[in-house]
Amino acid sequence: MSTPVAIIGSGNIGTDLMFKALLSKRVRVVAMAGIDPESDGLARARRRGVATTSDGVEGLVGLPEFADVGIVLDATSAKAHRHNDRILREHGRRVIDLTPAAVGPYVVPPVNLDEHLTEPNINMVTCGGQATIPIVAAVGRVSPVRYAEIVASIASKSAGPGTRANIDEFTETTSRAIEQVGGAARGKAIIVLNPADPPLIMRDTVYCLVDECDEAEVARSVGEMVAEVRNYVPGYRLKQDVQFDKVEPDFSPDGRAGVRVGVFLEVEGAAHYLPAYAGNLDIMTAAALRTAERIAR
Repeated sequence: MSTPVAIIGSGNIGTDLMFKALLSKRVRVVAMAGIDPESDGLARARRRGVATTSDGVEGLVGLPEFADVGIVLDATSAKAHRHNDRILREHGRRVIDLTPAAVGPYVVPPVNLDEHLTEPNINMVTCGGQATIPIVAAVGRVSPVRYAEIVASIASKSAGPGTRANIDEFTETTSRAIEQVGGAARGKAIIVLNPADPPLIMRDTVYCLVDECDEAEVARSVGEMVAEVRNYVPGYRLKQDVQFDKVEPDFSPDGRAGVRVGVFLEVEGAAHYLPAYAGNLDIMTAAALRTAERIAR
């Protein structure tokens, strides 16, 4: 039997998440909450038989369908999530947070999901974090990562108001998660909203600074991790072979010689709601659904 879930947030991320969840065999979307009664997300939910409210989390807990909900997925904003989480905790609901609020522990499914299955609130980091932290972890299981830097480039058209309002939180949350989940001693994150037209597919660059390492073993570990992520994000792929470069002390972030591991990724979306170039939405919602299904199981 599938587990009833609810979604808060009827923007790009929440609506894409709803379409994915409607295809799931482990969870069943029974309610969606937003704050704009005219939003496209709420209209599409109603057409698919999902109960809706435009009164936010307060409206959600007032719906008859809420009584059966076991998991709530929040796709609003960092500020709104803190309020939503307080209300949902009062009602004893598990929460999966797709904002950068980081009320609960950071979770990246192929890296640390099993460690946090009983947490009342789970944070999905950011789209850039979901795309790149698995790679940092893959390098780190072969050789300790002294420094990791990621650059996430997404199409401007795929960044809605919620994403734009959370740019600072994006970089801070992703940087911390690179360290706490990816295992890097130091982490840095950069996001680029690319206004190119036609829009470009999400691209991610990951640089990891390590000591001398077994290059073949690092490449193998990265390849295995890419395959694992692709199990739930089919459009996740390497753009070229893993690169290795010697770094002299004068050009090293920590002033020590080492090896720079370069990994270049592309994330094509499944186009459940927005076009395929919006891989940033796809990997975030796919990771959240993966987490909800694992908790449900």
